[in-house]
Amino acid sequence: MRKLIVVVMLLCISFANAQAYQGKGDDKFQVGANFQNNASGINVSYDFGVGENISLGLSSTYALSIEDNLDADFGDRFDIKARFNANLGNVVKVDENFDIYPGLSFGLKNFGGHLGMRYFFSDGFGIYTELNTPIAKYNSEALTPAEKIHNQFTMNFGATFNL
Repeated sequence: MRKLIVVVMLLCISFANAQAYQGKGDDKFQVGANFQNNASGINVSYDFGVGENISLGLSSTYALSIEDNLDADFGDRFDIKARFNANLGNVVKVDENFDIYPGLSFGLKNFGGHLGMRYFFSDGFGIYTELNTPIAKYNSEALTPAEKIHNQFTMNFGATFNL
C-alpha cells in the first residue's frame, strides 16, 4: 500500500504543470497558521500580479491563542497590512513550481518586511511559508506585552491557491 501511495504522489507531481507566479493578472489566496511569541493565530492573504515580477496584496492576521497573562483586546489581536512583493521565482530558477518573494508591508501596527516562499503541487494548490519582521513600529515608546502581538518576528505556514 505504501508503494502505491508513493507512485501516485510521484505521478501527480510529474504530471502537474503548475507555475508559482505567472506575472500580471496572477491571483493568489493563502490561508495558514501564524506563530509568534505569546500568541498564535490565523493568517489570510491575497496577492494580485501587476507585473512580470511584482504583486500587490493584503494580509490579515488574528491572534487566537494568547498567553493568559496578556490582557489583549480585539485591537491587539487583529492586524491588516497592504503589501508589495517582488516575485523572484523566475529569476532564481529553482523550479517553475517554486516562488520566493521578499516584500514590504504597511499595516495597522508597523511598517515591516517579509520573506515568503511558495511551492505548487498542481495548478491550483500549494504550500507557503512567510517570515515577517517589523522595520519601524508606530509606537516609539515601550510596548506593553499585548502591543507586542504583531509587532515582533512572526512566521506563517499554510496552503496557497491560484484563483
